[in-house]
Amino acid sequence: MTPAIAFDRVSKHYGEARTAALDDVTLAVAEREFLAVVGPSGSGKTTLLRLVNRLTDPSEGKVRFQGEDVRAQDPILLRRRIGYVFQGVGLFPHLTVVENIGITPKLLGWENSRIAARVDELLALVHLAPEYRGRFPNELSGGERQRVGIARALAAQPPVVLMDEPFGALDPLTRDALSKDYRRLHETLKLTSVMITHDMTEAVLLADRIAVMHAGRVIEIDTPRALMAAAKHAYVRELMQTPRRQAERLGALLSERRP
Repeated sequence: MTPAIAFDRVSKHYGEARTAALDDVTLAVAEREFLAVVGPSGSGKTTLLRLVNRLTDPSEGKVRFQGEDVRAQDPILLRRRIGYVFQGVGLFPHLTVVENIGITPKLLGWENSRIAARVDELLALVHLAPEYRGRFPNELSGGERQRVGIARALAAQPPVVLMDEPFGALDPLTRDALSKDYRRLHETLKLTSVMITHDMTEAVLLADRIAVMHAGRVIEIDTPRALMAAAKHAYVRELMQTPRRQAERLGALLSERRP
């Protein structure tokens, strides 16, 4: 089966010094897979994501979307086929919730009745009541804005959704609820999702596989269970201990407080 997204020996250099943001990355994301990409700041995670929808192009190698080299595709049309969610949301402040969600379908020439029906469907999917339709972004909480951002990313029924720290700026309760809701949407809508996160527990709980990046390379990729049990790279082993250490500290704390 053709992967949804494939990177074939991809490198990306910047400036005259040819500083490497990505270095010979080969990676395939299967249809309907949820892949989390983790690693330290500067490891190349965001560059990897930006290559998929041609916000930047590779210096070497090929990036394929649904089997076709992305550089052979019109970047505007390509982006309309890919959902994109990022920290800070980026809603248009002068547009209502309905108008923000419906912007891509409108650009694609959907009829108004179809857009309205899709907006109502998505508001229900992201757990926002119908009365939110006419509100502006400054009338929403951070979690509500992020839900609208997810709805907007899904509006044109894209097969693939890219997410760059989508829940990072939210309070813990909202983050937990929204991440679980997105995983449900991923399964219900049969999406392919690629998410960048610095939260290892979030990656372990949400993803089918985790790709660990370091210095522009994917140094290890596997299921959360496999990486936690037997990671091959020392950095990955240390990284995968984070959720376990947090759970152990929490368990010890709860034990101390029992009467």
